[in-house]
Amino acid sequence: MRSIAVASGKGGVGKTSFVINLSLALTQLQQKVLIFDADLGLANVDVMLGISPKYDIRYVLNGEMSLKDIIYSTDYNIDIIPAGSGVVELTHLTSMQKLLLKEQMEEAFKNYDYLIFDASAGISENVLFFFLLGGERIVICTPEPTSIADAYALIKVAYKKHRIKDFYLVVNMINQEEDGKKIYQQLLYVQEKFLPEIKLSYLGGIPYDECVKKAIRSQVPYLLMCPDKPCSLKIKEIAYKLMKYNPQASQGLEAFLERVVSL
Repeated sequence: MRSIAVASGKGGVGKTSFVINLSLALTQLQQKVLIFDADLGLANVDVMLGISPKYDIRYVLNGEMSLKDIIYSTDYNIDIIPAGSGVVELTHLTSMQKLLLKEQMEEAFKNYDYLIFDASAGISENVLFFFLLGGERIVICTPEPTSIADAYALIKVAYKKHRIKDFYLVVNMINQEEDGKKIYQQLLYVQEKFLPEIKLSYLGGIPYDECVKKAIRSQVPYLLMCPDKPCSLKIKEIAYKLMKYNPQASQGLEAFLERVVSL
C-alpha cells in the first residue's frame, strides 16, 4: 500500500477536487483507493461527490465505532473515510485521538493499494500529522503569488518541525504547461538556496478549464464529466507517473505502520 498526503498552503486551490480525480484515475488503472478526508473540521470530499455518509470520523474519535466501520463505498469505485464539517473540536486532534487512529489503521487500510489523505490547507498540527503519516506528499498551488508563497511556507514548516524532506509539486489552474514549469523552477530556486536538504519533484500542471467548475457544481468528478479535456488527460498522466515512480520507502502496509508507530 502506498500512502500519499495532499495539502496546500492556502485554500481555494482545488486540492479536494484534485484528490478525488486523482483517486478516480488510479482506480481506472486497476488500483483500489481509499480517500481519508483529513480536513477533519471542514470536510468536502462527501460534498463534492454528492453523498451523505451516515457515519464519519467523529464516531471513531468518540470511541463509538472503528475506522473500518465508517468506510463508505461510493459509486465511483472509490472508498472514503468521511470527516465532520463545522466541528471545531476536530481541527485540533489530541494525543489520545491520534493514538486511537493509529491503533485502528492496520485493519482499516489492509485491502487498499493507495491511501490518500486529503489534508486541510495551512500549516496546522493536523496538516503536519497527516504529512508525517503519508509516505509521499503532494503540495498543490496555483499561479497566484500568495498561493506559491504559502506552498513554500508549508514545505518549510514541514521540514523545520519534522524534518520531512521529500515533496511533489502540482500547479493547478495554469493557462499553459510552461506556466507550471516556471513556478516549479521558482520554488526550486528558493528551496535550493535556503533549504538544500529538501527534494522537490514536479508532478505536473493542470490546465484551467470551465468544465472543472461545472463538474464541482454538479458534484461529479471532472474526469467523468469531461474525460477528453486537457485537465482530465493531465490528471491521468499524473496518476500514471505516480504509479511508475514507486519509491521503496512507500511500499507496503508494513512500511506505513512503521512510520505510524514512530510518530
